[in-house]
Amino acid sequence: MSPALLTIKPLQDAIVAQTRRFAREEDGIMTIWVLFVVLMMIMVGGIQLDFMRHELERSKLQAVSDRAVLAASDLDQTLDPEGVVRDYFAKSGMTDYLSNVTVEDGLNFRTVTVDAVKPLDTPYLRKFGYDTLDVPAHSKAEERVANVEISLVLDISGSMAQGSRISDMRDAAKVFIDTVLQDENEDLISISLIPYSEHVNAGPLITSRMKMYTKHNYSHCVEFDDDEFKSAALDTNRWHDQAQHYQWNYDGRNNDRNETVCPRFSYERIKPFSQNRDRLKDQIDDLTPRAGTSIFIGMKWAAAMLDPSFRDINNSLVSAGEVDTQFRGRPVNYDDTETLKTVILMTDGENATSNRITSRYYNSDSEYVQWDRYNLNWYLSKYVYSRDRSDFYWRKYDRSIGNSLLSDICSAAKAKHIVIWTIGFEVDDDPYDNDDGADVMRNCASSPSHFFDVDGIELSEAFRAIARQINQLRLIE
Repeated sequence: MSPALLTIKPLQDAIVAQTRRFAREEDGIMTIWVLFVVLMMIMVGGIQLDFMRHELERSKLQAVSDRAVLAASDLDQTLDPEGVVRDYFAKSGMTDYLSNVTVEDGLNFRTVTVDAVKPLDTPYLRKFGYDTLDVPAHSKAEERVANVEISLVLDISGSMAQGSRISDMRDAAKVFIDTVLQDENEDLISISLIPYSEHVNAGPLITSRMKMYTKHNYSHCVEFDDDEFKSAALDTNRWHDQAQHYQWNYDGRNNDRNETVCPRFSYERIKPFSQNRDRLKDQIDDLTPRAGTSIFIGMKWAAAMLDPSFRDINNSLVSAGEVDTQFRGRPVNYDDTETLKTVILMTDGENATSNRITSRYYNSDSEYVQWDRYNLNWYLSKYVYSRDRSDFYWRKYDRSIGNSLLSDICSAAKAKHIVIWTIGFEVDDDPYDNDDGADVMRNCASSPSHFFDVDGIELSEAFRAIARQINQLRLIE
């Protein structure tokens, strides 16, 4: 019996004796009723104490039970799951209360269920016929590595050259790859790597399997109409224009052409449906900052490659030996409950202005060759009068349009229950600007908790946290 009960019991007995004595007296009738009320209050307090002790013991037992099933269901631990549970109860001095342990193991999951019960003496409820109360605990945990389709969308725009941003991004992305693509996840998780800057290089393997008006072979970007950002799907029945190949950026001196509007190098191309850690990490190591920022185009490709409309293209890539045969049939239908579809979208900036050459100056093989040879701004400064230079180009996107299109494609993806994680890497977060980089990315995410606003080496922790959530340990009951 607890010290509190030892103190209350003699007090109760004394009050009862005093009440009986007063009952024999004819005077002091009101005093009797007062003492009766006091006695009832003490009895109710005692009953409450029994229930408080019951809840305290239940919390202790439940906590041990929860910790035990979480540890036992961890696929990374090699000990016998039931043994892990019993060890937790033994170290807590609760072995006698463990009544049942059930373990279910599968190819990519483990489920552990525990039931426990502890009898509790009830000094006050005993007066009402309840000598003891059962204190129950029930816990069920599952770690499941389900099929996962991931679009990993990485910013390689020119601003990533500042400080250590590009190296921080490379390190963080490789941490993500290693955390997600573990040996036990083989054939279950596919990653589509989508580098983006001012445009996205889909690569000839993808564009050759689309309906596209091909004008050149210098680079491989697809121009989407604005209405296509309202859908996660890739409209395979629509003919698309090939993006122009030229460079806008100009340093004022050199005819440099390494930062074309459409990325042109092989390491800048989309890597579809891969589980090859080394190849993914090698490509990430090659990524180099360049050109402007069009987050919305990166996100469009991310969603499209999770949409069933991309399946025919992927199956063709499988048949050609470009994608593992295990991933034939991906992207699966949205109602496939065994598959998680998720996007990890990172940026260090905001959607920027993007121009295109006027069609009259981009309409022949010779002109395609010319803009591969000459930086547009360098050419205009050398050979065109200043009053005529604006005739050569027009503005296709600006920040406002880009943000609107990003909002459209994020909403379309979330409507299909695609989980979107966004990472703002050293982005502006102005409380007076509802259109800054942080807010735009926060609004794109599946929820505020799916958005990370990070600096420097925090980027690796953000990617690691997302990876852990994908391979999450779930307490389900």
